[in-house]
Amino acid sequence: MTQPEPKPTADEPWPVRVVSQKLGAWVAKLGWVWIDGQVAQISRRPGAAVVFLTLRDPSADLSLTVTAHRDVLDAGAPELAEGARVTLHAKPEFYPARGSLSLRADEIRQVGLGELLARLERLKKLLAAEGLFARERKRRLPFLPRRIGLITGRASAAERDVLMNTRRRWPGIDFRVINVPVQGPNAVPQILDALKVLEHDDTVDVIVIARGGGSVEDLLPFSDEALCRAVFGCRTPVVSAIGHETDAPLLDYVADLRASTPTDAAKRIVPDLAEETLLIGQARRRLDRAVLTLIEREAHRLEAWRSRPSLARPETLVEQRATEVTGLRDRAGRSLEHRIRRADDDLRHTLARLRALSPAATLERGYAIVQRADGHVVRAAGEVATGDVLRVRLADGELRTEVQESTT
Repeated sequence: MTQPEPKPTADEPWPVRVVSQKLGAWVAKLGWVWIDGQVAQISRRPGAAVVFLTLRDPSADLSLTVTAHRDVLDAGAPELAEGARVTLHAKPEFYPARGSLSLRADEIRQVGLGELLARLERLKKLLAAEGLFARERKRRLPFLPRRIGLITGRASAAERDVLMNTRRRWPGIDFRVINVPVQGPNAVPQILDALKVLEHDDTVDVIVIARGGGSVEDLLPFSDEALCRAVFGCRTPVVSAIGHETDAPLLDYVADLRASTPTDAAKRIVPDLAEETLLIGQARRRLDRAVLTLIEREAHRLEAWRSRPSLARPETLVEQRATEVTGLRDRAGRSLEHRIRRADDDLRHTLARLRALSPAATLERGYAIVQRADGHVVRAAGEVATGDVLRVRLADGELRTEVQESTT
């Protein structure tokens, strides 16, 4: 069983040749691989059998050096030029003498238009399945942005169209313009950097990515997966204004608003000052008419209320109530008078009955009431004895008498 090789230490370091050998061994383990990229630079030296390529990642600021025999290049991509997309079969190699890494290609294929479109279609389906095109996630643009961020080519027709038409519609609008390459191997990384700068600028309310027309190959940066995902992750609304109306890079589907042209973008990101002034005038006139109509309606209502008897002659209501009160008082007086007469008649009848039953009336007819000294009424001669003093009540006065002798 072999013992593992000891690790280098400060006391026993590895020589440079050993490190180079180990790096070469590790790199060689990768073997042959298929690589997709964009040609950033190509060098064909006259009389040289080897061609040098700089292969760049379209979505990142990364590149590798590729070497290939001229026959390999002529067989697979004889018309290869800078900016073209290629697929190549290569093996990484580490050169100890220079300490450099490169790829040695034995097959190079230039990606044609059909293959590019097929790749874009596959990427489109992938992004759609992940929800990057969903309508419900698209943000609404502000009615009037404070500041517009514009990413476009330097001194391009697209920049001129956006600036001129936007300021023609709203003269006071403010822009922050970042010029970047809009095609070629450096386009995507610089567009991503510009997008990041504008996304972190709190004064920018809308970001516009604009470019004029071009071929499918020219518009490839705006279908890049990294750019689409970066736009999807932006908090600031993004407007895509790429090419002509028939051009439809993937950025159009991810952006919050698709403008058919840069000029169309200018019309859709800011309102027209003249049209808004006209609309405000019309709204003010409608408001004036509505207020006048309301005032007239309320004036008619007040006039109708004033013409009612209760407001035209308010004393009528008091007079009616006074008449009702007088009538009630008269009824109450008559009722009270009637009750008093009935009570008077009842009283006289009662007095007559009382008088008829009163002992005084009997006395007036000549009768008398005889009482003993203790007040007991004498009803029989046997109730008194000789010598008793009796009280005799008459109709007018009374007498006192003494019993002499009772006779039977």
